[in-house]
Amino acid sequence: MTKRAVVRGVGHYLPDRVVPNSWFEDHVDTSYEWIRARTGIERRHFAAEGETTSQLAIAAAKSALDDAGLPADAIGHINTHGTGTQYNDSIETTAIKTVFGDHAYKINICANKSQMGHLLGAAGGVEAVFAAKT
Repeated sequence: MTKRAVVRGVGHYLPDRVVPNSWFEDHVDTSYEWIRARTGIERRHFAAEGETTSQLAIAAAKSALDDAGLPADAIGHINTHGTGTQYNDSIETTAIKTVFGDHAYKINICANKSQMGHLLGAAGGVEAVFAAKT
């Protein structure tokens, strides 16, 4: 039997609170131009007071399922962000169990980054190759 990975949907979630570069001008010694020229960033989305990382992940996962038009029980593999830390792993586990319910225990889950570290800009490409090969 041939195994293959297929990306059927992608999801995201951005918190409502937008923080522009000008906010940083008032709080640290920097400028909009300095930040934009070096990072390309114009604004950030900050989580609201009391909004947890798990809640952000849950919203993004549900968005991906909606985009794919798939029910949660159709998912067989998840490649997590997985830094391999107890704190991060508990956040991801909470999100997975919330979105997938009892089906979460039937899903193959891996965390490649926990074995290779963070590759910054290359992380997404390497993760995609690993996901396709898993």
